[in-house]
Amino acid sequence: MLGRMYEGEVCSAARTLEIVGERWSLLIIRNAMFAGMTRFTEFQRGLGIAPNILTKRLAEFVEAGILEQRGGTGHTEYLLTPKGLDLKPVILALTAWGDAWAAPDGPPVTYRHTGCGGEVAVRLECSDCDSAPELTAVTAELAPWAYEKKFGAAASVQ
Repeated sequence: MLGRMYEGEVCSAARTLEIVGERWSLLIIRNAMFAGMTRFTEFQRGLGIAPNILTKRLAEFVEAGILEQRGGTGHTEYLLTPKGLDLKPVILALTAWGDAWAAPDGPPVTYRHTGCGGEVAVRLECSDCDSAPELTAVTAELAPWAYEKKFGAAASVQ
């Protein structure tokens, strides 16, 4: 976790970063999702993460409902919850960006659909016309309650 709250932000992205925005967080989640890691020692060996940091991250993920802790001392497993699994598109989107902008030798991983073997990718889609809009055609609009919370006044309709 980042160790500070974005209290002035009315933004789900900022709130999400409070939970998964620390350097190791998404790597732990990625390894739980795609490498089948469930045990402390697997995460530690696989990532080379310091035990104190891993202990803290796993505890925070359990507290946030992203991971569920099962088993007893020495046999504890950390399993993704439905809330944790909902981060899968985030991992795919970050990977796609990394493949395009940070992988000089080409994509190191391909995500596949277990049902048919096809490649899986995150796709932007408009809920009204089903088109895939250009990135420059996507804007953000504050909900009226969020506008009021952020600016202290009701949004004016134009």
